[in-house]
Amino acid sequence: MDPAERRYLEDEDSPVVKTMKGATTGFVTGTIFGTIVATWYDVPRVERSVALPGLIRTLKMMGNYGATFAAIGGVYIGVEQLMQNYRKKRDFVNGAVGGFVAGSTILGYRGRSISTAISAGAALAVTSAAIDAGGQTTRIDNGKEYYPYTTKKRSAVDS
Repeated sequence: MDPAERRYLEDEDSPVVKTMKGATTGFVTGTIFGTIVATWYDVPRVERSVALPGLIRTLKMMGNYGATFAAIGGVYIGVEQLMQNYRKKRDFVNGAVGGFVAGSTILGYRGRSISTAISAGAALAVTSAAIDAGGQTTRIDNGKEYYPYTTKKRSAVDS
């Protein structure tokens, strides 16, 4: 699909719907990531006052990562949409500003320092600008269609 056609299809959603989709995607991704981190790093401890300590710690970690990723996704897409509507342009600058604001506010708040906020914002801005400037996709469309089955007819000899 041509990038111009893809942009046309993306315009069907309103900025609020895109922001909600970004936050939801971030929440799901963060929850999965939190599950992996909890499974990988959480050392089981026995506690008397808590019935299921491992499960409760895992759920807390999933929730923390999910909320953080949801906030980053929502702020990123929201600021990107605001910049796009304000500037009346669709280019890498919108994503870079969205990445910087999302990284500096959300991750800077969690890190509780100005240097963390600036470095996190810069990292997300550079990543977003690099992806957007490189064709606004992380996947290259080579025009081939892949089916889970073969589309060639078998001859009578093959049977």
